[in-house]
Amino acid sequence: MKPLVVKIGGAVLDAGQALESLLSALVAVKDRPVVLVHGGGDRVDQVLKQAGIEPRKFNGKRITDAASLPLVVGTLAGEINKTLAAKMRALGGEPVGLSLADGIAFAEPAGEEWGAVGVLTEGSDTLLSLLLQGGFIPVVSSIAASKGGDLLNINADEAAAKVAELLDAELVLLSDVPGVLDGNKQLLPSLTAADIAALKADGVINGGMVVKVDAALFAAGKLGRAVRLASWRDPQSISNAALGTQIAP
Repeated sequence: MKPLVVKIGGAVLDAGQALESLLSALVAVKDRPVVLVHGGGDRVDQVLKQAGIEPRKFNGKRITDAASLPLVVGTLAGEINKTLAAKMRALGGEPVGLSLADGIAFAEPAGEEWGAVGVLTEGSDTLLSLLLQGGFIPVVSSIAASKGGDLLNINADEAAAKVAELLDAELVLLSDVPGVLDGNKQLLPSLTAADIAALKADGVINGGMVVKVDAALFAAGKLGRAVRLASWRDPQSISNAALGTQIAP
């Protein structure tokens, strides 16, 4: 079977037992290789505010200035990444904590207005494939680097899409909602690009969900198959294709 790339972030990192259940479900997957990609926006916001820096976002994406970059890197590639790896090891897994900068993908600055935010360019599956062949679970944070050696913050949904593209893997983006909801808060089981455009125009898809849907649509196009948006609240979302919203290429 194709590798499975699962992305988590945000509130699940502080969800206690829900996080333990999710990581247990990931460790229990034995029929295919698994990669966990993570963000951590909520935790980053907490750290920045403690340092007296007000978090700034535009269209659901974080603006990362020079003052906040060390804190963002330390939180994502340090505290969160190693905590997830430690928890998975305690649950019987064989995780390896990494960032995109560790031989996975290069990035270039997204533009001056974004500060140290990057857009991913070329990448390599060599390291990830070696780890997967060895039975390890790569745990990948969304910190990348430019070819000039500058660290850049990458949106975690886009990071997961890139990893899935490199590995030709199935991709599941997990958040705190069961998938994409319509105007009546009912789950939409599947969406095409045309459906998404219409929902955006109507304001049904907005904020952070725009980034998730765009990343899923991008990955679906690259992979030539559907990408799933689902909830971390149900560990079965990892393997049960009937749960969540399928974003068709």
